[in-house]
Amino acid sequence: MQANDVRVLKSAAIPTLAAGVVAVVVALVLAGGKGALGATLGTLLVGVFFSISVVVVSYAARVSPQIMAMAAMGSYLVKVIVIMVMLVTFSDSTAWNTKAFAWSVVVCTIIWTAFEVRAFMKTKMLYVDPEAKVPGKSD
Repeated sequence: MQANDVRVLKSAAIPTLAAGVVAVVVALVLAGGKGALGATLGTLLVGVFFSISVVVVSYAARVSPQIMAMAAMGSYLVKVIVIMVMLVTFSDSTAWNTKAFAWSVVVCTIIWTAFEVRAFMKTKMLYVDPEAKVPGKSD
């Protein structure tokens, strides 16, 4: 993982964790222990899923810059499918409060996305390779 990727990961993970702690406390007050458990699971789900995406895209960038978009879309597709399977599988669960789970997923996803975008905007990355060779031109 490159230094820029680690910076982006930390820039998004820390505010999301803070929002998750707030979500757990709010859920605990409003819905009790089951609400806190639901909010905790939702926060963990977002943290794990988005962290995996950053790692996958970072690895793909080292392999080939052209594969980055495919890796990002592939990891997004896998996340959507796994979340749908989890929601269907646990829709009737009484072990935790499903509303607290859902709201924490939504809030943490918004926070992660916003801070990830902010981190990318602040990262000074070259958009072109200054060392690239132009086909057809001789040096």
